[in-house]
Amino acid sequence: MTAATLSAELLEALHEGLVIPAHPLALDENRQLDERHQRALTRYYAASGAGGIAIGVHSTQFEIRDEPYNLFETVLRIAAEEIAKANIQRPFIKVAGICGPTEQAINEARFAQSLGYDAALLSMGGLTDWSEEDILERTRQVAAIMPVIGFYLQPSVGGQIFSFDFWCKFAEIPNVIAIKIAPFNRYQTIDVVRAVCYSSRRDEIAIYTGNDDNIINDLLTTYRFEVAGETIEKTIVGGLLGHWAVWTKKAVELLEEIKIARKHGELSKEWLTRNVQVTDTNAAFFDPAHQFKGCIPGIHEVLRRQGLLQGIWCLNPNETLSPGQMEEIDRVYRDYPQLHDDDFVSEHLAEWLDN
Repeated sequence: MTAATLSAELLEALHEGLVIPAHPLALDENRQLDERHQRALTRYYAASGAGGIAIGVHSTQFEIRDEPYNLFETVLRIAAEEIAKANIQRPFIKVAGICGPTEQAINEARFAQSLGYDAALLSMGGLTDWSEEDILERTRQVAAIMPVIGFYLQPSVGGQIFSFDFWCKFAEIPNVIAIKIAPFNRYQTIDVVRAVCYSSRRDEIAIYTGNDDNIINDLLTTYRFEVAGETIEKTIVGGLLGHWAVWTKKAVELLEEIKIARKHGELSKEWLTRNVQVTDTNAAFFDPAHQFKGCIPGIHEVLRRQGLLQGIWCLNPNETLSPGQMEEIDRVYRDYPQLHDDDFVSEHLAEWLDN
């Protein structure tokens, strides 16, 4: 079987930079799938101007694959149906989160490809006893099915630390089209970008931030390295982010503003202040004060306030807001009104919830 590849239009858009929200899971009070609100979320992201979605990822809750839920195929199918119905007149990439040992990852990738998904966001989480070579071979096998976006997931939510040599080898794998860097760590972020710059495939791989704690700075930074006597530059062009699952319309506006700033090359120090403001809101949503235990419920709480979810329920009943987290979300809503898109959501919510 020949590996699927990304269309020229999507590849160009991916390298220009896209807002790709990490799609949450809508549940009702019985922790059953709330299909009406699940569909509304996808409609929201399509209407917001996002350049794609990623579903089946951490924000969708990895437990969707477990008994007795078995929701992985269902949520991928619902999202694909809604994107098709939306008739989006711009490049829009459908990314499926792919997890697990090699056989599971292959099966998930084949299913996603059968639904028309464009790329696999390949999680390396939960494989802590695997060697780096084992994980590279798993990547090669998935990339032989469909385009792969690598995923450097922070250890506090199930990821692991990889060597610079690992990323050098990872970047050489054919059909790896992008890497989402999400270790929430500057040293490890540099490792990945430097490894891509050292790669013979450097121009074929787009770099995306998943560092929800440093979004604006990541997107404004040009990385520059000396490689075999040549100066190589690479920019983190867009974001595949759980943080962008909320206030998405404003995220789209932000990235467009950043693209203009990058093009003109003159950056006001005000960008540093704006980075802190976005990071402050992310701290309220993602709950680093409690080792990120409330990160998914925090996203849900913002969407609940907007009417896009009925509640903050997760598949795991122990996964809920941390002490003081609700008050922190109150605070950032009050302190940074320019960052939310409540008016946009309010204007369109009824049509998104209309079955």
